[in-house]
Amino acid sequence: MSRRRLSARRRPARKTKRQQQLEAQAIGYGVAVAAIAAAVAVVTWVSEHPWVLMVALVLGAAVFYAWLYQRHQRLQWERVRSRGLRYAISQLDALHHREFEHAIRDLMKRDGCTDAVQVGGAGDNGADVKATDPFERRWVIQCKHRRNGLTGSPVGTPDLHVLNGTARQLHGADVVVLVTNGRFTSGCLPLARSQKLHLIDRNVLGEWAASGRPLWDLLRAVPPPRRPGAVS
Repeated sequence: MSRRRLSARRRPARKTKRQQQLEAQAIGYGVAVAAIAAAVAVVTWVSEHPWVLMVALVLGAAVFYAWLYQRHQRLQWERVRSRGLRYAISQLDALHHREFEHAIRDLMKRDGCTDAVQVGGAGDNGADVKATDPFERRWVIQCKHRRNGLTGSPVGTPDLHVLNGTARQLHGADVVVLVTNGRFTSGCLPLARSQKLHLIDRNVLGEWAASGRPLWDLLRAVPPPRRPGAVS
């Protein structure tokens, strides 16, 4: 008697793999048929109410046109703003060091480097700003902001050594720049010349930020353009 009760309590036999496949196919066919039926119903309804389709097309076109117009206006404003961008050196002094990097990025954009980007932060490997100029030269810039400007601590050769060791090897730079709103130690200039690095001190930075001239017009011995026919 107990054996019969145990056998009665046994779970039903599991479905075979073939049965599971057939059930899955049946469900798939059912979903496909339902989708086709729904699509046919929608097409039939739209054909009976063509004005709905016309309204939807008009609204879609209006939304798309509005998006294009706003995008065009935004890009046009960005071009106007970047062309007229100017900084007084006192404005740059008052910035936070991260804002200073953003300002250098925006000045590069003003000069025509449309892809200029601020990348400074933890693990930046010596690069705070990267940009490609209209002559297809790749710029890598390290920024050293001094809260006290000219009276702050000078930028020394260790920073140049770090930049020199990463800018070309890791970032593929054609032009390597270290910019500060302060000053450099006496050993920086000969090191920069020997390694073909470019230093932008407070005086050059002030002229660049306030004049609107492209940075490459203010630096000496900049590598030749990759595109000789390009116009800045």
